[in-house]
Amino acid sequence: MTVLAGVVGNKQVALGPLAVEAGIFPFLMLVMLSSAVAELHGRAMANRFVILGFVPLIASMLFILLVLALPAADKMDPARLSAFEMILGQSPRLMAAGIVAYGTSQFLNVTIFSMLRGSGEGKFVAVRGAIASALSQVIDTLLFITIAFYGVFPIATLMGGQMLAKVVLSFVLVPFLIVFLVRLGKQLDSGGLSSNA
Repeated sequence: MTVLAGVVGNKQVALGPLAVEAGIFPFLMLVMLSSAVAELHGRAMANRFVILGFVPLIASMLFILLVLALPAADKMDPARLSAFEMILGQSPRLMAAGIVAYGTSQFLNVTIFSMLRGSGEGKFVAVRGAIASALSQVIDTLLFITIAFYGVFPIATLMGGQMLAKVVLSFVLVPFLIVFLVRLGKQLDSGGLSSNA
């Protein structure tokens, strides 16, 4: 999801009147996965899950930089090369923004989700997931857009649209999917799915 977000984020999609970058969908999936891990295996395990996310993120950035630095074959179609470089030729500033936003928002999501749990295991998973997702994704947007685009162009409209879209999706999609992932995780942990195979 961390790698995919950087690729699909090159497309802006229309969500009603808002134009948002499509990278929000993989990042919301990361939020749901880390929340489900926190619910099933605790905050420490969820934080380890987030730390592991840095591995493919940083590795993909290094591989992209390597491939961009290598000369293109003489027979490569110039239009394809241009499209490749446009999509993957992210500036170091964009890459840094992605790393900072990912780490901060994911650790914040796990922290909020776990703190809202209190002593009530299994209670209000959907509500806790929605609140943690909305708050962490607002911070994610604030960090990413500020680091990536401040001084390049006015960012207020882009930031407002992104935040609104992430908050709406956090309350519309995240609760149901977190409940589904927690139930699926419990079945997998109990061997429930393997016995039906």
